Amino acid sequence: MSGPLPVCYLNGNFLPLTEARISPFDRAFLFGDGVYEVIPVYGSRPFRLRQHLDRLNRSLGGIRMTPPLAHGDWAHVCQELISRNHADEAYLYMQVSRGAEFGRNHLWPEGLKPTLFAYLTELEPLPSALADNGVAAVTAPEIRWARRDIKSTSLLGNLLLKKLAADAGAFETIMLENGELTEGSSTTVHVVKNSVIHTPPNSHHILPGTTRDVVTELADLLSIRNVSAPIPESALRAADEIWLAFSTRGVLPVTKLDGVPVGAGKPGPLFKRMSIAFTNYVRELGRTPAL
Repeated sequence: MSGPLPVCYLNGNFLPLTEARISPFDRAFLFGDGVYEVIPVYGSRPFRLRQHLDRLNRSLGGIRMTPPLAHGDWAHVCQELISRNHADEAYLYMQVSRGAEFGRNHLWPEGLKPTLFAYLTELEPLPSALADNGVAAVTAPEIRWARRDIKSTSLLGNLLLKKLAADAGAFETIMLENGELTEGSSTTVHVVKNSVIHTPPNSHHILPGTTRDVVTELADLLSIRNVSAPIPESALRAADEIWLAFSTRGVLPVTKLDGVPVGAGKPGPLFKRMSIAFTNYVRELGRTPAL
């Protein structure tokens, strides 16, 4: 299994990851009071960097923090990390916490200096069996907080749901709330029925997915109809195809849901078209500036 690459960024400095230190009073450590982004890197180029940074700023606004760096400054951090780590295929994690005070208070004091952290992990090639055969998923009630549109470091609910999938021998847990689909524990869920792609609308109940947006854009280019509207549980279970979209792996097909085959029980024809289009898009984007 690949691990983190050796050089990280912490509060304005590039240093060995093994030497990085923060205060135990950092509010991300004590309260999960911070936000983060995960950005894939293909061919030493951050993928959809502007869109990820836009979402980072939306998350910061959601927790009442001023963005500590402009997009151009973050772009420099990303490119410097990629260069210093000689990274080719990787994913970049960046985190902004509200910072630390000497003590533990629920109400934060004004004027805290935020903690900025970023590092890279080598991205292992996707096992071909996952795309060729699809993955299994299970469903569970939604247990997370009400502002899932904020990409918060408070991820205990997501972790418990991911473990639920692992315990069932599945790849992902798909959540249901009030009889409707929300998302996966770390993925956006797309439901295909009668050659139409359906996704839940953006709201406080789901994270606006950057990879989901790529799927929507590519669907338009492929002349595949896509609809953003609430998806009842019955529609999820009657899907011809189910896809998972996420930053580090693009799009994967779900071929078994709660032990029951999805559609024909194998990756469907629309997934195959989308998978090829996604691969081509990544290749084409590699020839353009990151920001």
